[in-house]
Amino acid sequence: MKWLNYRFVIFVLVFLAGVALSVPSLFNAPFGPKITLGLDLQGGLHMLLGVDTQKAIASKLKSVASSIKYYAEDNDIIIDELRIDENGISFKLLDKDDAPKIEAFLQKLKGFKLQKDGLGYKLILTPQERESIKQYAIKQAVDTIRNRLDQFGLAEPTVAKQGKDKILVELPGIKTPQQEQRVRKLIAKAAHLQLMAVDEARQARVDQMTPEEAAEYGDIILKDRQGHKYLVKEIPILDGSMITDARVAFDRNNQPVIDFTLNSQGADIFANFTAKNVGKRLAIVLDNVVYSAPVIRERIGGGNGQISGGFSVQEAHDVAIALRSGALLAPVYMEEKRSIGPSLGADSIRQSMIALISGFVLVVLFMVWYYGIAGLIADIALIANLFLIIGVMAIFGATLTLPGMAGIVLTVGMAVDANVIINERIRELLRQGVSVKKAIEQGYKNAMSAILDANITTLIAAVVLYAYGTGPIKGFAITMSIGILASMLTAIVGTHGMYEALMEKIERSKNLKRWFGIKV
Repeated sequence: MKWLNYRFVIFVLVFLAGVALSVPSLFNAPFGPKITLGLDLQGGLHMLLGVDTQKAIASKLKSVASSIKYYAEDNDIIIDELRIDENGISFKLLDKDDAPKIEAFLQKLKGFKLQKDGLGYKLILTPQERESIKQYAIKQAVDTIRNRLDQFGLAEPTVAKQGKDKILVELPGIKTPQQEQRVRKLIAKAAHLQLMAVDEARQARVDQMTPEEAAEYGDIILKDRQGHKYLVKEIPILDGSMITDARVAFDRNNQPVIDFTLNSQGADIFANFTAKNVGKRLAIVLDNVVYSAPVIRERIGGGNGQISGGFSVQEAHDVAIALRSGALLAPVYMEEKRSIGPSLGADSIRQSMIALISGFVLVVLFMVWYYGIAGLIADIALIANLFLIIGVMAIFGATLTLPGMAGIVLTVGMAVDANVIINERIRELLRQGVSVKKAIEQGYKNAMSAILDANITTLIAAVVLYAYGTGPIKGFAITMSIGILASMLTAIVGTHGMYEALMEKIERSKNLKRWFGIKV
């Protein structure tokens, strides 16, 4: 049977698959894959964030100072007056015999200029390194915020650098004040975990001590969540950059806690410190708040630790997300915020659907009027193409934006372009007296190079738009790319298969005007 040709079978299977995949999205069914609507279609939250890059420089200096301290202790080098200021790190050696070892270590630190005055050393950040730290802090903030929002469960958030030092965040589906507040806290949370030694010798006087007095001993004053003060060493033992995992767990009292795991370097530092400081307290500090300060009972190996401190389950979950995704090297702050209501999205969808339906109807009517049944065959391929676009977007979880809908409207016009070329080639051959079967076969063959050239060049442009564009442009590029690939399948394979299935009827008919819109 002619209709069992492989092209027709492939087309029918693709058509049915497209319908099955697109129906849940079109009718909002509770089953099957669905298309996620973008910010401009379903409403949500638009934010423009600034980045305090100066804090990133301070964080870098603290991290380097911690490394110097660890290296000195690990190699029995006694250093004194280890200090951090806005320009760099300074310290003094107590034994000149240690100078070659510490200088060899300092020379390995990139981005610093080393100054020496007797046994006094100062590391100063170079201007190039300062700028590099700032740019990396912005890039890291973009990646970290995107990771946090992905783990939070938001579908297709847009997080991108804008301008020199700003970050654009667009969150579809955020509609209630409670959702907005939770997301804003998650984004802005520095999640800077530090393990810091409590200054036991002076802790008893912490309530009478000023920050300036604490600084004279290399200490800082921090508070816990109840307002109690702790005097801790300014240079942390280790920080959150060494965390590899963080998960919510429950303690013996069934209260939520956060278990964290350190990398090999962090595990070694943690084990060595706890071995040398049994009986002393170690403060677990998150974003400059002391969550707990347990007494070290024994050496702690394995690189595992726990943060407790009266978390709610939701708060513990969000803190664990922030720790897993990494600490922000620099704090972010809100520069602009606006909520986009779902009513705007409803209007956009309605207007886009009017444009899509109007364009579709006009194309369908024109094809039937100009090409007859051949135009109707092209229209069937166009319908299959639309179902395929929606189905593929649903199965991959793509986000449909307003520019994406514009891409679908444009695809309606482009989808029949291949069949216009094929039909014109068939009509040319029929006018020359070629048989219907040969005209169809030769028509597809002659049109193939022009179809491939046009579609491949457009597809390349769409890929470039997706690679270098932001959210709205990506939405347009996605629908264009899927539409181009789908139209090549339905127009080249699908319509050819339908012609082969109807070949006997076409050959028996003498009315070529009815079939192809021409008189021979």
